[in-house]
Amino acid sequence: MGIIGDVIAWLTDPAHWTGPSGIPTRVAEHLAISLAALVIASLIALPIGLYVGHTRRGGQSAVNVANLARAIPSLALIGIAVPITVLVDPQVGFKVLPTLIAMIVLGIPPILINTYTGITEVDRDLTEAANGMGLTSRQVLTGVELPLAASVIMAGIGSAAVQIIATATLGAIFGFGGLGSYLVQGIAQNDDAMLFSGVVLVAALAVGAEAAFGFLGRALRPHEVDTATPALLEPSQPEGTPAVG
Repeated sequence: MGIIGDVIAWLTDPAHWTGPSGIPTRVAEHLAISLAALVIASLIALPIGLYVGHTRRGGQSAVNVANLARAIPSLALIGIAVPITVLVDPQVGFKVLPTLIAMIVLGIPPILINTYTGITEVDRDLTEAANGMGLTSRQVLTGVELPLAASVIMAGIGSAAVQIIATATLGAIFGFGGLGSYLVQGIAQNDDAMLFSGVVLVAALAVGAEAAFGFLGRALRPHEVDTATPALLEPSQPEGTPAVG
């Protein structure tokens, strides 16, 4: 039948779609911890990226630290976190928190770097024009820089989501559920159908997340600020004032 046929048979078996170890339950667990990590990583990385991008201060240092965090292996991060998190809670601190911390650490760099890059690549003529019209620094950030950088920022969040979803599989090694449990059990039981079905499901989640954030990124491209830009650059004339030229 071959491994492809075995995987299809495993995925279409009704017994694998019910119960606490069923696919819907494992997908829900995987998505829950991944979404939590993505939200926390975004809450940390976005403000830092916006600040260093807008002020042009400390940007290189922030990028260097983010790249350093990127270089640490996921399993090493989990191993470092375990002795600390088990002191908080012997159960959650072993099964959930170490994986969550590793996912957050790996999710921060792409969000921070893309946010910083997106803000700094905004045309300085636009920001200077906005400043010249009396807009405050916050108004320039939220009204000019952020809308123009939104698609780049969303691409960074999408990249982080893919890395987080992939890293979540490691939690199964420490007893957390999610789709990684199919990989761990498949190896332990020498069940290639279960193992590769888990791989397929994780890949499907990652591809789905990338597609979703890619769609959002395209939807947020700067076409919506094109109509606002002339109003920003050209002061309104009093009614009845003849146009120049």
